[in-house]
Amino acid sequence: MGDRTLEEEVLALFVHQALQVRDQIVGASVDERLRLAHGLKGSAQGVGAFAIADCAADIEKQPHDGTVLERLAALVDEAHDFIAAISR
Repeated sequence: MGDRTLEEEVLALFVHQALQVRDQIVGASVDERLRLAHGLKGSAQGVGAFAIADCAADIEKQPHDGTVLERLAALVDEAHDFIAAISR
């Protein structure tokens, strides 16, 4: 497997996780929201999606802030579109 293939696979796994978190986090309990945000933060840092990592850290600090949850959804959508564009 080449480096490009591995990069695409890692990014695809990240996008899958990020989309799942985006879809689950709003309706999650506070404990689950914190767990989801923490996991996403680590994954985002690992692939260089620092805006998502920072937003997830904000959710850890303010799990009830709807504005931060909306920002996360927007950032995940942007990352999804970007990764889809570079994976063509």
